[in-house]
Formats: sequence, structure tokens, C-alpha cells
Amino acid sequence: MKENTGNPLHLKSLNHISLLCRSVEESMSFYQNVLGFLPIRRPGSFDFDGAWLFGHGIGIHLLQSPEPEKLLKKTEINPKDNHISFQCESMEAVEKKLKEMEIEHVRAAVEEGGIQVDQLFFHDPDGFMIEICNCDSLPVIPLAGEMARSCSRLNINHLVQPSHPTQIHP
Repeated sequence: MKENTGNPLHLKSLNHISLLCRSVEESMSFYQNVLGFLPIRRPGSFDFDGAWLFGHGIGIHLLQSPEPEKLLKKTEINPKDNHISFQCESMEAVEKKLKEMEIEHVRAAVEEGGIQVDQLFFHDPDGFMIEICNCDSLPVIPLAGEMARSCSRLNINHLVQPSHPTQIHP
């Protein structure tokens, strides 16, 4: 196996995130009807309630909390809180849809080098933050060595390559 100093665990991609829920059914409805995720088969050997969904290249695993009343529910929408972000084609269409669905949201913007990225933040039913953005317009600029790329065209393996590959022999 070739040693890769920029990727020591030989990671390929993000597979899924797991979210603890008060109600798996309510969260499933949100992720399907608001974000367009599709339910997928979950191993039957699990001895706890949950659901798996897939969409936009990522899985979301919903786990039923054994004590839902003890889960804290965040109500303030704080863009600096933990969140997952999705890129979209039209910020205007997303904001219009959020308003139609009566989903409370906060608008934010980031400007860097004359490029503006628009952001919308809102919560899922359990208070987990979701961001929708047009982040693809902001280039990913490595700190050293490579040319800039946009997020959707970024292949991290091209950014971090050992200058001279090292072979590890078993």
C-alpha cells in the first residue's frame, strides 16, 4: 500500500452523518419533503429504531433517541453553530420555497475577493442546523502549491500529493 502523507487514512469521501431524533418519522418527513432525500434500506439486524436516507451524494442516518424528552432543542438560528451545508442552483427559489413551507430561516452572506456567497440557515425538527448556499462561486484555494478550484470540481487527492511517493512493503 502506498503511503499518502496528505491522506494518511486513505479516505475516499464522506459517507453519512448520523442524527439523534425525537421522532424518526417527523425527521424523515423533513429530510424527504424539504431537502429531497430518499429513504433507503437499513440493515434489519439493528436493535434500535431509525431510518436511512440518501441524497445529494450523502447518507443521513436518523436514530431514534431512547429519551427524546432529554434532547435539547435549539431555537436560535446561529450561522456559527454546527451545521451541514448544501449547494443549490437558485438561492431565490430556495428562499421562496422555505417561505411557502413556513420554515423560519436566517439569511447571511460572505464576501471574499469580490465574490459573494449567499447563505440560508434553518433547523431540522430537532434543531440541527442546515445551510443552503451558492458556495460553488467561492473558489477553494489551497494554502500552498496548487491552483484554485471550485468546491464541486475539487479533488483533494490532487491538492495533497507527496513529493516523492514512499512504498510500504508488508
